[in-house]
Amino acid sequence: MKVKYFEDTDTALLEFTGKPVYETREISENIYIDVDKNGNLVSMTIEHAKKNADLWEFSYQEVSRKTG
Repeated sequence: MKVKYFEDTDTALLEFTGKPVYETREISENIYIDVDKNGNLVSMTIEHAKKNADLWEFSYQEVSRKTG
């Protein structure tokens, strides 16, 4: 997964896979998703990201599954 932030347009792009985009779907006025030919998520674009996604800080946490 890659996260790109474009400061000049306050846009965040979250890329989940490198598959070709088949269709872009509008989720809301400022959120769009790209899907592949099978309808699987490829990427998500968030416009006005600092306001709409509270993108002032970004962190990543991997939570492992308990075993045993």
